[in-house]
Amino acid sequence: MVTLESGVYLTALVVGLLGGVHCLSMCGGLVSSLTLGLEARVRRDPLRMLPYQLAYNLGRLTGYAVAGALVGGLGAILLQLDSLQVVQRLLYALAGTVMVLLGLYLAGWWRLLAVVERQGLWLWRRLEPIARRLLPVRRWPQAVIIGFIWAWIPCGLVYSVLLTAVATGGPVEGAVVMLAFGLGTLPNLLGIALLAGAAARVAERVWARQLAGLLVIAFGIYALWQVGFAG
Repeated sequence: MVTLESGVYLTALVVGLLGGVHCLSMCGGLVSSLTLGLEARVRRDPLRMLPYQLAYNLGRLTGYAVAGALVGGLGAILLQLDSLQVVQRLLYALAGTVMVLLGLYLAGWWRLLAVVERQGLWLWRRLEPIARRLLPVRRWPQAVIIGFIWAWIPCGLVYSVLLTAVATGGPVEGAVVMLAFGLGTLPNLLGIALLAGAAARVAERVWARQLAGLLVIAFGIYALWQVGFAG
């Protein structure tokens, strides 16, 4: 039987993988700029670049996990405040609604992410100067820190998946949701040509995106059905 948690995990992974076009448009320029401070011989050699790319993404995934743990912890607190499980049903409804919206986005039928992204601009204005002071990158520990800050860049996909993580009702579960999303984005952002090319080709196929969108919408409808059934 598919549980809400398993549906959220799979949704996060699928959204990360097939939302790669959005990730590239949001972060592609940032990824390029992070390499400008490296020596030319490093930039020209994929093997020399790999440790830096891994470091950026290690920091980014760590940032996602921290954010997921925070919102999952918030969900746990909310669940403890209500013994009638009303809050749990509301969280399930929130997760189901967000899944449906994410499915519509993946399928290319409705794009609501620009509205969501604007909500995080105030935080990014405070974090971006910190990242700027770490440039140019010379050593991989710098890349890890910048990657961690990078995780908080205003992104509708990230924020939407975070909303579903709240419904897991636990910091560990919330962190796992965001890690699943982050792992899904790796093929497009890690910088390994073979994987990135394969992921981009899949993400560009309309039938693949629509099939994934329908799957995510189905998870969302199932979560909403659970809310109604519990009532």
